[in-house]
Amino acid sequence: MIAKLARNPHIELALLCLLALMWGSSYLFIKIAVETIPPITLIAARVAIAALLLSAIMAKRKHRFPREPRIWQALFVQSIFNSIGAWTVLAWGQQYVDSGLAGILNSTSPIFVFFITWLWTRHEAVSGDKLIGALLGLAGVILIVGVNALDGFGQNIAAQLAVLSGAMLYGLAAIYGKRFADLPPSVTAACTMIWAAVILIPMSLVIDRPWTLSPSGASVCAALALAIFSTAGALIIYFRLIKTIGSMGVASQAYLRIGVSVLLGMILLGESVDWSVVLGLLAVAMSVAIINGHLRAAWWR
Repeated sequence: MIAKLARNPHIELALLCLLALMWGSSYLFIKIAVETIPPITLIAARVAIAALLLSAIMAKRKHRFPREPRIWQALFVQSIFNSIGAWTVLAWGQQYVDSGLAGILNSTSPIFVFFITWLWTRHEAVSGDKLIGALLGLAGVILIVGVNALDGFGQNIAAQLAVLSGAMLYGLAAIYGKRFADLPPSVTAACTMIWAAVILIPMSLVIDRPWTLSPSGASVCAALALAIFSTAGALIIYFRLIKTIGSMGVASQAYLRIGVSVLLGMILLGESVDWSVVLGLLAVAMSVAIINGHLRAAWWR
């Protein structure tokens, strides 16, 4: 069942697009930040800053941290799915997989959500329409990235499976996150980032010795934008949308992210697009509309 919070479909769809913008722009921030900040330290800083900011938002809203150990244990699992585990396997796999193919493989989260929900969890209704929407979105991503990106498929199986595993973990996060319906989104987001910080900060201290680094001003600004915009802000929206539009709905932003990256390239870098990209963007838009059919119907009431 979709939570009653989703009374205004305009707001939920706008938030879905905003989430895609926040996570789609993270690739640009990461590209700038890693020029002078090692990946592990960047991720550790990302989650630590986000955890502090989210905790401050909780205090402002007078929300409290959970007291039950079982909830903290569940939040640790969520953190593995949504950040620690997914980011780790993706960071490793993307070193050996071309960016285009990695983008295609990483956008398969909605398909994982569909089949896990249909075959196992059954926590929300799935239908043939949603499967069609998920497959149409994947086709759109392939058109946007370029069919030639599939040429390397199957050549480095371990790395490609790692990227697919990251997409599957993102899908599991969208499903597992439903169990936190009774927690405010800011609390769920803060707790998962605290867990991530507990794991990643010691790794950064041992591996990178960040006190020896000299990051550039551009890298620092990009890291701050990544933590504030693409992590803290994005996670509050993400956990709200899990409640309001469901796991399949929130997973559909994986397709929108690709569109965001294309649009940012056009606007900021002056990149041109061909007809296949336009068709791909249309397919992605249609897939999101199909997957979120309950919102589309409510839109016209």
